[in-house]
Amino acid sequence: MRSVFDCTISDLEEYFTNIGEAKYKARQVYEWIYRKRIFDFDEMSNLKKDLREKLKTDFSCKPLKIEKVQSSSLTKKYLFRLDDGNYIEAVLMIHDYGRSVCVSSQVGCNMGCRFCESGRLKKVRNLESGEIVRQLLAIEEVDGKRIDSVVIMGIGEPFDNYENIMRFIEIINSPYGIAVGARHITVSTCGLVPKILEYADNGLQTNLAISLHAPNNLIRDELMPINKVYNIESLIKSIDEYIKKTNRRVTIEYVMLNNVNDSVENANELADLLRGLNVYVNLIPYNETSHLQFKKSDKTTILKFYDALKKRGINVTIRKEFGRNIDAACGQLRASEVEK
Repeated sequence: MRSVFDCTISDLEEYFTNIGEAKYKARQVYEWIYRKRIFDFDEMSNLKKDLREKLKTDFSCKPLKIEKVQSSSLTKKYLFRLDDGNYIEAVLMIHDYGRSVCVSSQVGCNMGCRFCESGRLKKVRNLESGEIVRQLLAIEEVDGKRIDSVVIMGIGEPFDNYENIMRFIEIINSPYGIAVGARHITVSTCGLVPKILEYADNGLQTNLAISLHAPNNLIRDELMPINKVYNIESLIKSIDEYIKKTNRRVTIEYVMLNNVNDSVENANELADLLRGLNVYVNLIPYNETSHLQFKKSDKTTILKFYDALKKRGINVTIRKEFGRNIDAACGQLRASEVEK
């Protein structure tokens, strides 16, 4: 049975037209779900009873089950149990500019980035668009407050699940849906070059983040297997084309790994690589995990790296650390549950 959360407005309009009903009923269903947060067709009182029965036959409207929540002062991490028994996770982060949620796009990940807990357990399957939507709805339901921005940067590689991600964005961006503004939605990729170029043509004003994490092919080959398929030169070229097509600035994610990619020389290499591009670099303090050998760079090293980039005219920030007293690393909460 198809989940109603998988449906865009146009999907539901087509459904109602095909069963001889008016298209506007799609907006009514969306209003019940996304505005009134009613997840029971029987309670959608402005739909006639036989239509409610038909919807119950054709669609499920089941919220996502929260299995566990871990909290720190500005972070909540949610472990979800999917209908098939698999686990995924999402993170709520409270910033001074609003509430942001990082959602998962796959059960596991096949990209194999060596520093990433998510990739330690391999991909089981893609998430359906509705399963990603339901992460947001479940968090808003228990948190009681509206989500201001969405980052698709949790478990999985979003561009390895491209069609469901595009559908998810359409659903949450809809003014009849959750109505998250396009400029408050960010998609992160480890570097699937063909999908970056396809994404550039989608016409949306969403944001793109690139998980780069190295200034040269030698280091990136060791950290990220995807670099052996799409090397840094091809990745930088795709970023340049994306910027030219969209006139949008790109975020460069760079995790700081002790004695791996964090020297001043590495910073200067990175500045050379990014020269002339409309990007800014987000330096990420590493969340250590007992399963992986990498260690976080110390604060002095991160600041030296930051200063080297600033001196070369690169826009750079240091990401605020969230949730260090919980299973903060992406995929860590899921992995601990799966491995019990």
